[in-house]
Amino acid sequence: MPQPDLTLTPAGPALAPRYSEHRTAGHRDSDRRTAVRRSSPRNPYLRLFTLPGTRAFTAGNLIARLPMGMFGVSAVIMIAGRYDSYALAGSVTATGLAAGALTAPWIARLVDRYGQARIAVPATAYAVLGHLLLLLCVHEKTPAWTLFLVTAATATAPNTGGMSRARWAHLLRGDRDALHTANAFEQATDELCFMLGPVLAALLCSTLFPEAGTLAAAALFLTGVLLFAAQRSTEPPIAPRTATGSPLRTRGMVPLLAVFLATGAVFGSMEVVTLAYVDGPVAGPVLALQAAGSCAAGLLYGRARRTVRLRTCLAAMAVLMTLPLLAATTGSLLALAGGLLLAGMATAPTMVTGMGLVQRLTPASQLNEGMTLAVTALLAGIAAGSATGGWSADHAPFPAFGFLVPLTAATLALILCVATTTTAGPPVR
Repeated sequence: MPQPDLTLTPAGPALAPRYSEHRTAGHRDSDRRTAVRRSSPRNPYLRLFTLPGTRAFTAGNLIARLPMGMFGVSAVIMIAGRYDSYALAGSVTATGLAAGALTAPWIARLVDRYGQARIAVPATAYAVLGHLLLLLCVHEKTPAWTLFLVTAATATAPNTGGMSRARWAHLLRGDRDALHTANAFEQATDELCFMLGPVLAALLCSTLFPEAGTLAAAALFLTGVLLFAAQRSTEPPIAPRTATGSPLRTRGMVPLLAVFLATGAVFGSMEVVTLAYVDGPVAGPVLALQAAGSCAAGLLYGRARRTVRLRTCLAAMAVLMTLPLLAATTGSLLALAGGLLLAGMATAPTMVTGMGLVQRLTPASQLNEGMTLAVTALLAGIAAGSATGGWSADHAPFPAFGFLVPLTAATLALILCVATTTTAGPPVR
């Protein structure tokens, strides 16, 4: 950043306008944060929303993010009810996830290059159109291959959580403690949306009509992104293009993505093996306790003044993942619910710490792409964990056998983190 050349500037009153012209954005942001901190409440979460524009973009992003927990459940209910095949419903939704994993980094790269509003709005409109086409195809019961074709059109959905985190990183740059709190808030928001989204989708589909969940999710998604994109005052500026290439070339990024992959396997396998073990209407509420534990732990972690290393979070996760396994061996549903609640408490701190590392490793001009790569790795791990958990549930020699899978995945994530730190130095800690 250029600084004012005081040696060539005459002293006296003429210095003031000359100096103000050369003041950097960093100085202005520092002054703004200092003024806000002096007049803001003690609660770190309330302090976040004293910054101008943060409430508006957060509200829009919450509306846009809630459908992420609705689309999958709505599609399964809609397709299975019309075609009488859960296998087809699962395959179609898996195709949509796979297509999204492939396109998400490219969408994020366009967001970094051209700005959030300019890319997110048309990308969302195209994805919503894909969901509506899928709805029409299911309603008319078109051939199954058409469902796979149109679900691929939904893959342009932008990473709304990543865009929100990018705004916090822009507004709070230089204030590491406040950014930690913001990341914890975002992770708690993720957990809340994925708790409420499926419940809302199932309620709409069962009480109204099978397509109601998809319709409501599409309307919420488009409305939320439009409101979010309209808040231009908090949108990160487009950084100058550099020749650094993909964030994958950044030292430490690939090992960190491997940790995210293994962590995703914990989430995916835990969901499937829990559903298979409980196998009833209470499966959803029991599983939601894991998300509730994660949400609560994330909010508490965000209030902490000091962060912990990623390896510490992963070690805690590996230890706590033994609790559902031990609880399942007792055959008690209450014990399993308690075990999931406690195990979930390791989830949010791990994700907050991991996302914080991604933000520090990724250049500012590629922040959306870097965070989307992390989410893509996480989704790939969830898919692999779901498949492995499903296989273990079908071939389990004893009922609690499936809970070994998330425990193994958590241990693998810890080993990858420790090995990376040992062989490659400090980037992944």
